[in-house]
Amino acid sequence: MLTVQPCEVSLNSLLRQYKDSPGYADCYVTQIPGTVTQAAYIEAFYTSPLFKVERTLLHYLASKPATDTDARALAGGGATRFSAWRVEAQSSTELLLADFTGRTRSWLMAVPAPLGNESPGTLLYFGSAVVPLSRQGAQSMGWLFHALLGFHRLYSRMLLRAASQHVGRLKLQGH
Repeated sequence: MLTVQPCEVSLNSLLRQYKDSPGYADCYVTQIPGTVTQAAYIEAFYTSPLFKVERTLLHYLASKPATDTDARALAGGGATRFSAWRVEAQSSTELLLADFTGRTRSWLMAVPAPLGNESPGTLLYFGSAVVPLSRQGAQSMGWLFHALLGFHRLYSRMLLRAASQHVGRLKLQGH
């Protein structure tokens, strides 16, 4: 069974600036066998069956459509936008997206990590950040943030698990 666990945001990651600022940041990790590139991980994440549900909701509720082709363009570094997000930063191992409000971030990272028997493995990370609202000089996360935090944590684990499983299927299909 694939294990997804919370972890600390890496010190040198693109997400770290949000962990070190007021607001909220989280990070989850799983290890899978084999070598997975960042591009393959991004494609698997945004084309997984679970994320396609979110894409459908964003298409109809926010008029922010995205296709599998758009996900592949994002994975290949050829896109500056994807559905409700814009690319804030991207490297060979990381992707940081900001939502259209500028308040939330989504972060993906894939790094090699040999398994215990020295066979190849990859650590897949997924994290999020939410910056506080500023009202009359005070910062607040808002009631909706607190109301949805438990769901967010569960959904984050589910998304990482779905992407981890989907990356294997894409490899078999030659993506």
